[in-house]
Amino acid sequence: MEGNIKKSSSDESKKEKRQVPVAENLFTMPSSPDEESHMMGSRCNSCSEVFFPKQNICPNCSKEDMEELILSRRGQLYSYTVVRQRPSDYKGVNVPYALGQIELPERVRVTSLLVGCDFDKLKVGMQMEMVIEKLYEDEEGNDVMAYMFKPV
Repeated sequence: MEGNIKKSSSDESKKEKRQVPVAENLFTMPSSPDEESHMMGSRCNSCSEVFFPKQNICPNCSKEDMEELILSRRGQLYSYTVVRQRPSDYKGVNVPYALGQIELPERVRVTSLLVGCDFDKLKVGMQMEMVIEKLYEDEEGNDVMAYMFKPV
């Protein structure tokens, strides 16, 4: 009967809660509070176009000569909208929320949730900085983390 031993709820509660990225290869997860996260993109060595997320084949010239690129944490708000109707499949976000495009110095635009801001004070051109924050809790109780941008 050893194979049928059931774990007690106290054994299951000892499971360590983890932080997991919403998707692989979008950003680095900090290993300590002092470490900064960065978004991971790619640059084509043939045509010099920069992409986020990382690409294995250049969407611009179709070459496979791509290199991984750590993208800047800061950029300018290129455009934004305030969403007041929650999509049915969007986990962890309460309405209203702001969604924007941030143009990074590498000349790539990143679509992101905007956090830590008063929607009435958002302005195209304002400086934004990437942060990693909890998006929702998964079925195993882990914090699912995502990149987001906030005003500087």
